[in-house]
Amino acid sequence: MKKQILGLVATVAIAAMAAVPASAHRQWMMPSSTVLSGDDVWVAVDAAVSNDLFYFEHQPLRLDAVKAWAPDGTEVTIENKATGRYRSTFDVHLTQKGTYRIASVADMLMGSYDLNGKTERLPRGTTTANLAERVPAGATNVKTAEANNRNEIFVTVGEPTTTLFKPTGKGIELVPVTHPNDLIAGEAATFQFLLDGKPAADLPVTVIPGGIRYRDQLGEMHLKTGADGKVEISWAEPGMYWLNVTTPQAGGEEGAPPPIARRASYVTTLEVLAP
Repeated sequence: MKKQILGLVATVAIAAMAAVPASAHRQWMMPSSTVLSGDDVWVAVDAAVSNDLFYFEHQPLRLDAVKAWAPDGTEVTIENKATGRYRSTFDVHLTQKGTYRIASVADMLMGSYDLNGKTERLPRGTTTANLAERVPAGATNVKTAEANNRNEIFVTVGEPTTTLFKPTGKGIELVPVTHPNDLIAGEAATFQFLLDGKPAADLPVTVIPGGIRYRDQLGEMHLKTGADGKVEISWAEPGMYWLNVTTPQAGGEEGAPPPIARRASYVTTLEVLAP
């Protein structure tokens, strides 16, 4: 049974967990600043899942998978971690000049199996390592797909650098034509998105400005990547923006097992400065 299940994992397509569930809760990380100066500076980060962007009213974001990297690629310690009722917080000590990456990358398995005449979902938290123990004895028609969810932010000390944007080749990744820490209101920015290391065409891109609790309209922009994986975004005004890129989700009946298809998700928070 174990050999059969692991063989299926090796042959199915990779998929990804959607960052925005049906309830419209959105996960995000927000730094105290995205552009800093000095030789010994810190950034504080709030992390949560909420309806109103950048407000704490639903649940904290788990910090288990959050890591940070300095401009030279070395991993930086996440300090002063704390998780409360509605948000998590942590600090990062920025001792190098250039652009830092702070990210949470989650890998899991989606899928289903048949047992006693019913089709059941794989439980949340299933991975390739624990798949065999998560599928009950006697299960048949096991279908799985790997899920990848990337949530990251960028913080720059001094001049922006691009050394940390080398793709890993897994999931959706951002390649900056315009640097994410060099965004100005009234100016268009261009980002390229890769899917498993290759330019990803026709991916839906959603951009929402913060502060939605204080306006009647969500104010979101719905865009798509071009054939080269690039998308151009015009910033109407300064402020914090939430950006989400996903592979299209296959339709299906509510409550049905997830389709076995290629899915991936990417989330970032961007700060747009005044001209």
